[in-house]
Amino acid sequence: MMKIGVIAANGKVGRLIVKEALERGMDVTAIVRSANRTEAKKVIQKDIMALTREDLEGFDVVVDAFGIWDDEKMNLHSVTLNHLADILSGSSTRLLVVGGAGSLYMDKAHSQRLFETADFPKEYLPVSRGQGKSLDELRKRNDVKWTYISPAAEFDPEGKRTGSYVLAGEEFTVNEKGESYISYADYALALVDEAEKGNHIRERISVRK
Repeated sequence: MMKIGVIAANGKVGRLIVKEALERGMDVTAIVRSANRTEAKKVIQKDIMALTREDLEGFDVVVDAFGIWDDEKMNLHSVTLNHLADILSGSSTRLLVVGGAGSLYMDKAHSQRLFETADFPKEYLPVSRGQGKSLDELRKRNDVKWTYISPAAEFDPEGKRTGSYVLAGEEFTVNEKGESYISYADYALALVDEAEKGNHIRERISVRK
């Protein structure tokens, strides 16, 4: 049975990842800062920065669903991810990161990212830059079995679980209607699929409908 720990499990994405993993019969631990609000029965209640190597021993996969919207604390994306990478360094545990769409590339040459385009919404710039920086730093880590998973540009917390998605790579892609969309529930499905398969070690992938 796969053992999976979900950090920031109380968040909207985290709760759905926990639910998806439990429904597949996985051994799931919610790693939360406050009281557990997920369906998981196993819980580690600790701040992300207080987690130790010992806390994460024995997990096949650790999911980092941490996110922050405070413009003055965007450095925490890098700080927390570096901390997790440090305590997982050299271990067999895989680290799956809930990423952002803003860092997806707009061309095959990877010369421009989505958040660098002229019409990118200004209100999303700080978080996209923060997440982009943390991804840049993660790419330098050859000592951690990481996978960074970017959602589509429209990441819908209220959308339904349709049970299907398109797996893409580093470039920004759209469907036949020109839409870049994924629900939180279908994203959780894609992430847990990746947890099971482990096909993209030290790669950034993306998912959309």
